[in-house]
Order: sequence, then C-alpha cells, then structure tokens
Amino acid sequence: MSATMPQDPSAEELLALKGKRIPVLELMALFGTRLRNDLTVPRVEQALKDVGLATLPYFANCNNSADIHIVPWQQTAPPEPAEDESVDEAEGLPSGGLPARPLRIGDIPSAVGGLFSVTPDTALTEVTYLMRTKKYSQIPVIEGGSTLHGVVTWSSVAKVYETTSAAVLVEAMVDDAPVVDVRHDFFTLLPRVSDDDYLLVRANNGTFCGIVTAADITDRFGTTAWPFFVVGEIESRLRRCLSAKLDADAIRAVQGPSAAKKTGLITDLMFNGYVKLLDGDQQNPALRALSDENWKALGWPGVDRGQFVRQLDRVRVIRNSIAHFDAEPLTAKLSDELREFAGLLRQIT
Repeated sequence: MSATMPQDPSAEELLALKGKRIPVLELMALFGTRLRNDLTVPRVEQALKDVGLATLPYFANCNNSADIHIVPWQQTAPPEPAEDESVDEAEGLPSGGLPARPLRIGDIPSAVGGLFSVTPDTALTEVTYLMRTKKYSQIPVIEGGSTLHGVVTWSSVAKVYETTSAAVLVEAMVDDAPVVDVRHDFFTLLPRVSDDDYLLVRANNGTFCGIVTAADITDRFGTTAWPFFVVGEIESRLRRCLSAKLDADAIRAVQGPSAAKKTGLITDLMFNGYVKLLDGDQQNPALRALSDENWKALGWPGVDRGQFVRQLDRVRVIRNSIAHFDAEPLTAKLSDELREFAGLLRQIT
C-alpha cells in the first residue's frame, strides 16, 4: 500500500464546482478520502476557503448520502455552537446513541475495496490453487467487471468431485450467488451473510466492487462497536459522579436558554454540557465561576483539573467523529485517548 499523501485538488478544480450541487462524498473524494474527521475536515475547509468557497449544508456534519451546494464563502460559514446550547453532538444523534443515517453495506470497507475474480476460461485447478494460496473461501467468476457467471467455493468444489467426473470450472460454480448493491441497508442483509457466508457487492455503475464475508462483519464490529461502548461507559461514569455531587441548579446553568431545556437532569446533558460544568477557562465568566464551585464539589484534589477537562473535551470531539460511523476505525491514537480517560474514571469514580 502506498504511503503517499493524497493530492489536494487545484484551485481551478475547486472553482469549477462553484454553484454546483454534488454528493458530499464526491467532494471528499477530490481530497483522496471519504472520511470526515479532525484531520480531513480542516484540510478541506481551508482549501475551499482559500478559493472563496463554502458549502450548504456544512459538509463536515451532514450525512454521507447528502448533496451539498458549493457557494461563495461570504454566503455562509461553518456553524458555530451557541454558547448556551449543547449542539456539539452529531445531528439527529442522541447522547450515547447510534447515527441517524442507516448503515449501508457500502460502509463496510471490504464492500468497496476491490474484488479478486477469475474469468470463465480459468482452469478449476488454477482457481483452487489461488483459493488455497490466498486463503480465500470463495472466488467469483466475472467477465468484463460486471457479468457474473458464478462463484467457486470450497463446498462447490467438493460437490463437483463427489458427484461428477468432469472437474471443470463450469461444474464447480454456484450460479445463484448472493449479490447486493452498495446502497442496501446493512442490517437487513445480516441474515444473508449468516446463511451464505458472503455477499458480492455491486457499485452504482453496475460493476462488482467488493465482497463482504462473515469475517468482515466480525472485524468491522470488533473495531467499530468498541468506541461506542467505551464512550457509553465514560458517559455513564460521568453522569453518576456528577449527579451525586452537583444539584439541579448547577445543571440548569449549563442547559439551553429556553425553560423547556432547563430540566436540571444530568441525563439531559451532552458532552458539551459536561465540559461546561467543569471548564475553568471557558468564555462565559458566570459559567467559569460556577465551574470552580462544581470542581470543588467533586472532591478530587489529586486530579489535575486542566488535564481532566482537556481530556474530557477530546472525548467529546472523538465521540462526535464516531457518530458519523466512518468506514475506517479510530486511529490508534484516538483509541488510546478514549482508553486512558476511561481508565482514569475507573480509578476515581
């Protein structure tokens, strides 16, 4: 795999988009990525700003299937959170919840990561040799990138040797292989993965772009589910210790300005609210003073407040990034940040 950094589009390429409406993932693809995180978003935003452009809606927090309008920078600006409002969470995603957009089969990396296949004129012995050396459980037989003739599996190979004397490719193919589209809902397809062990995936242009196996599902959720669970643990521990030491008035002080939002319940706060409860460096002087009282009430004299709040704010940022359910797992650095903060809370709460 090449380690070359993706090349950003030229100013001319970006200016050619002015006034156009394009899928958000098409914009990200121009920068060699489909991810929107704390590394890619500033890069894309600055490149657009350098040529006087922005997007409506803001490209960083709309869902993956959204279309965005490329407009002059002066016409809009990235949304700034109102000081009294807890709007740091991904749109439509309740605290501790899952993304509002349905997960699609195309969000699994192997579904769009390319597909190894053979042509109909390949000898069966060559196919089985490839399956053995590459440790594949199945190899599709495809012509022209989009015409599927069948799939060779170890089960179909065993059957041909057991039932016929003609050990040739055409006799060893499964001709009713499971084929799905990248846009299909992921969870509705889980029973088919369980039954067939794999799904062949077609791209929007009709060509085959990948394969999803039961092992891919296990790997995906091994890396994707862990951040959700550890963020959930962090939030649960925070709520437990904060609600035990802080009264309803302290919580109301960081809730939204409307009376309906001022419930005084810790369960109605999001991570932005937890930060405001404890941050002694925030802009609002009234909240700064209240946060001093809140920190004293927690009774953690041995915990460095500045470091704790910085780590808590990092968890907020990471939590918002995983809310998009990006195809790639968290980096080792971000995973370590979650692991370290969870470990600290386990010791002090």
